[in-house]
This record gives sequence, C-alpha cells and structure tokens, in this order.
Amino acid sequence: MINREKALKFLNEQVGNENIIKHMLAVEALMAEIYDALKTKERTDLGGNREEWMMAGLLHDGDYKEGVPVEKMGIQITDWLREEGYEIPENVAHTMAAHNWGNTGVEPKSLMDWAIFCGDTLTGLIIATTLVRPDKKLASVEVKSVMKKFKQPAFAAGTRREEIALCEEKLGIPLRDFVEIGLQAMQGVATDLGL
Repeated sequence: MINREKALKFLNEQVGNENIIKHMLAVEALMAEIYDALKTKERTDLGGNREEWMMAGLLHDGDYKEGVPVEKMGIQITDWLREEGYEIPENVAHTMAAHNWGNTGVEPKSLMDWAIFCGDTLTGLIIATTLVRPDKKLASVEVKSVMKKFKQPAFAAGTRREEIALCEEKLGIPLRDFVEIGLQAMQGVATDLGL
C-alpha cells in the first residue's frame, strides 16, 4: 500500500485547496480514533487494519476538484494512484468510493466504510463549531458545544446530520460518543489543521 509520505506528496501536487487537505488530515485522524474505539469493543468485522482505515481517510477527497464528475469523486483518486504505480488495496478503494455513496452508487458495507460515511461530515461540523469560538481553537471546544450545534439545523447547514447519526445503527457507537471520538481525534492534529 502507498505510504503516508508519498500519499501526502501526491495530494499536495493534485489538490490545490489547502482546506481540502486539512479536511483529509482530520478524517485520517478520525478514522484512526474510530478504529481504536471499535477495536477495544473487540469487533472483528473492521474491514481493514488501522493503516488502511487511516489511508482511506487521508486519500478519500483527493479527487475533489474541478473536472472530476461528482459520480467519480472517491473513485478517481484510486485510478490516479494506481496509474502512478501505487498499490491501493480493494478495501481502501471501496471505502473511498462508499464515502460518496449517494453519487457513486458504491454502498458502504464494512465498518471501515460506515466509519468514513458517518464521520466525513462530522469533521466539518466540528470545524464550524471551532470557528465560532472567540479563540478559534479546537482545544477549547467541548463535546456539549458540538452536540448543541448538531441540534441546530441552520448552523453549518451543509452538514449531513442524518449521516452522522447513522453511527448508532451502523457502528454501534452512541452519537455523543461518536462526536467525542471525532473531537478528540481532531484535537490531536489541531496544529496540522491550523486550529
């Protein structure tokens, strides 16, 4: 599988938008935390190892750019990387395609698929919650603040709350715990995110 250093180099060359890179770093961290949380519950149906979970998170929006049709976003990145000679395991490719299920038609099946599907938009809600704080720092955000914003549909209106809430049914993680996992993950990479 492609290593993280080469993946980051590829992304920095391919993706012109720094905020998309930061989003992918946030999802990478989130995927690691969800994996760890599920692993402690002794789940055996994870759909991949920790590195694969993280790589899916890191690369999933690497094709989110002008010229890529919405139905190929999450799929094109695998094609590009494989054309460059990088190995992308099938489970990672499927997870990246499944994160954009509504457009790609690739349905989430494994826990890895559902983790990115539920978690992708959560990172945006956490960032929006951070940006309305006086200090604009992830360190000062609390789970209750994110939960309060979650219940306000007009706040960060693009957040797909129904997808986040699927964490309970598809991952067996209560919503509040899922938000806490996401917040802790992002606080751990706050420097990389500039927050």
